[in-house]
Amino acid sequence: MGRMKIIPDAKKKELQQILEISGENVKDCMQCGKCTAGCPASSSMDILPHQVIRLLQLGQLDKVANSQTIWSCASCFTCTTRCPRNIDLAKLMEAVRLTIIRSKGSSRLKADDVPGKIDPKMPQQAIVSGFRKYNK
Repeated sequence: MGRMKIIPDAKKKELQQILEISGENVKDCMQCGKCTAGCPASSSMDILPHQVIRLLQLGQLDKVANSQTIWSCASCFTCTTRCPRNIDLAKLMEAVRLTIIRSKGSSRLKADDVPGKIDPKMPQQAIVSGFRKYNK
């Protein structure tokens, strides 16, 4: 990655919304790369998991939102369990997806909206996310 402007003013509100939804503090990340090393879906990602956190730290929300990575995340929590700083990257990925969906004016994602975004080899994010939310 080259030089980047840190947190553009236009994206502060959206970034704050992502951090509120997830409840995570991306500033705690020390970029050790354990999340990426353990990620079973990293081979299909264009931005690696630790790079997602770094881009969020820098306020480069557009790069994260336009990547295949947020849709390739299986929400398997391998990254979360490996993180020495207890950052739940799966929650951050879900928060980015929710922010994108909400910015389109709805709170639900229709299958026709993202046909090329979902990898058929990966578990459906809605099933995994629903299981995580309601299995308590």
